[in-house]
Amino acid sequence: MSPTSLRPHMCGRNRTGWVAAAALGLSLAAGTAIAQVPTPTVTGPIASTDIPGAPTHNYIFFASDHPLAQDGYTEQEYFFSGTANRYNTPVLATGSVIASGVPYKTRMVVREPADKRQFNGTVIVEWLNVTNGFDADNLWFFDWEHILAEGYAWVGVSAQLVGVNELKQWNPNRYGSLDVTNGGTVTDDSLSYDIFSQAAQAIRNPGFVNVLNGLKPKRIIGAGESQSAFRLSYYINDVNPLGNVYDGFLLLSTFGQQIRPDLSQPVFKVLTEFDVVNSEAAVRQPNTSMYRSWEIAGTSHVDVHLRKSREPLELRDNPLFTNPVSSAEAMLAPQCAVPQLGTLPPTGDVVNAAFDDLVQWISNGTKPPIAPYLDFTQINPSPAQSVIARNSLGLAIGGIQLPEVSVPTYLNVGTNSGPGACVRWGYHLPFSVAELNEIYSGYDNYVNQVAKAANADVKKGFIEPQDARQIIYQAIESGVGNPTQAQKDKALAAFFTAEAGQ
Repeated sequence: MSPTSLRPHMCGRNRTGWVAAAALGLSLAAGTAIAQVPTPTVTGPIASTDIPGAPTHNYIFFASDHPLAQDGYTEQEYFFSGTANRYNTPVLATGSVIASGVPYKTRMVVREPADKRQFNGTVIVEWLNVTNGFDADNLWFFDWEHILAEGYAWVGVSAQLVGVNELKQWNPNRYGSLDVTNGGTVTDDSLSYDIFSQAAQAIRNPGFVNVLNGLKPKRIIGAGESQSAFRLSYYINDVNPLGNVYDGFLLLSTFGQQIRPDLSQPVFKVLTEFDVVNSEAAVRQPNTSMYRSWEIAGTSHVDVHLRKSREPLELRDNPLFTNPVSSAEAMLAPQCAVPQLGTLPPTGDVVNAAFDDLVQWISNGTKPPIAPYLDFTQINPSPAQSVIARNSLGLAIGGIQLPEVSVPTYLNVGTNSGPGACVRWGYHLPFSVAELNEIYSGYDNYVNQVAKAANADVKKGFIEPQDARQIIYQAIESGVGNPTQAQKDKALAAFFTAEAGQ
């Protein structure tokens, strides 16, 4: 399986210009202060003697189930240790050290190109998500195809005690030496901020063990999804100004936390419909030269693509025996008001563009486009849900309108109802044949509208050309309008002719 297995990239864009660009301007801010952050001691790579899924668990927890080697990538795990500070975290202001010299030991997972010629110079460091009681590389799940196709390196960091404690339960022999509690005396995640800083320092200024195996990073981006993005908001506001080890940040699906206006590095928020309805509408702030916020209509906190990426690993590695509450996730659908969980518009398409834009923002100061906000009929104080404006089909108005929403075949709604996590999973419901016939005059009309919408989103800068081409291809292969084979063949011929002309 190649990165085309879930969300194919076709004829990717040549990025030689920004790959070769020197990290000047904004990125120099990171280089001027990193001496304040110590480089941790790194050991590894940690050997895996089992194949993923083996009951003895001597392999990387949540090891990728994609054959990375076929795409020129390696996956390795390292432990790193040192002493960390604990900080206070005032609102929208730089924090201060409240304790220092606290020992820790944790791990990072590294997925990187084996050939340095494939490396685009950017390392994405993801704060692993522990909402379900174990480490999950959620941002990777949204974006893995693009990461592989474009030559990014990805590093996942276990920063929080819930995730580390689950690792120790999952395989005490492999992970038993990890500790982010100082022997149980630290009962919160106050060490997590320095752990995340020192992970970047290990990448930028390696000691005896180079986790990138000789690759030379030009840019290091801190990233996280959901709870991890929320914690990164505190990191950006309170701790990053003390060290400046990251060149920029991408926060996916964060909630209810503003970002300080006096930024030294660019910060990019990408928000689903659910995120904005649930909390972000109440704390919106203006876009600036160092801040962007994009809101995506018709998308849920957990979309179908993420489910296809993550759930096989949950079933394989089965951490639920020490966290039975999260076992409800695998059986959630029948309990929700609408059981067709997750929305179909791929949030990852917008994340792809955001990462590529952030690289250019860091490298040469080219600012990303400003996106329209979603429309609301009522905005309530966070964390109460606000009331989003919807069109006659029930789809959200405003925001980034991907073709799956602007030229719909499904009703995609970012919120759901029911117990537990139902609300944030959203849902998708197919329109009936009669409804589709009322919306579109026929197959050709539908395909032409999709192509127009996809190309418009590329022109606006909200998706990449390769993703637009995939959207158009899927429309051609659909049965909307009950096309004849001759109609499909004609549309495919025109599509591949256009491809050849790219």
